[in-house]
Amino acid sequence: MSVVVKWWSRAAAAVTGATLALVVPVHAWAASNGVADVAIEAVKARPRRRGFGFFGVFGLICCLAVLAVIAVVVLLVLRGRKRK
Repeated sequence: MSVVVKWWSRAAAAVTGATLALVVPVHAWAASNGVADVAIEAVKARPRRRGFGFFGVFGLICCLAVLAVIAVVVLLVLRGRKRK
C-alpha cells in the first residue's frame, strides 16, 4: 500500500470520526429539545413558491457536480484495483 493511500485512508477516518462526534450529539440535543417542533412549524408557516428560482437551479447544479465527482472517484478507485 502506498504512502498516499495510507495517508488518505487515515485522513478520511479522522474526518469521519470528527463529523460523527459533532453530528450525533447535536442531533440528540435537537431531538430532545423541542427544536424539531419549531422547525416543523416554521416550514408549515412558510409561504409556498412556485418554480425553482436561482437557488433551486444552483442547488441542482451543485448536486449534480457532487454526484459527478463521486462517480469519477469511484471509477478511478475501481480502475486502480484492476491494474494491480
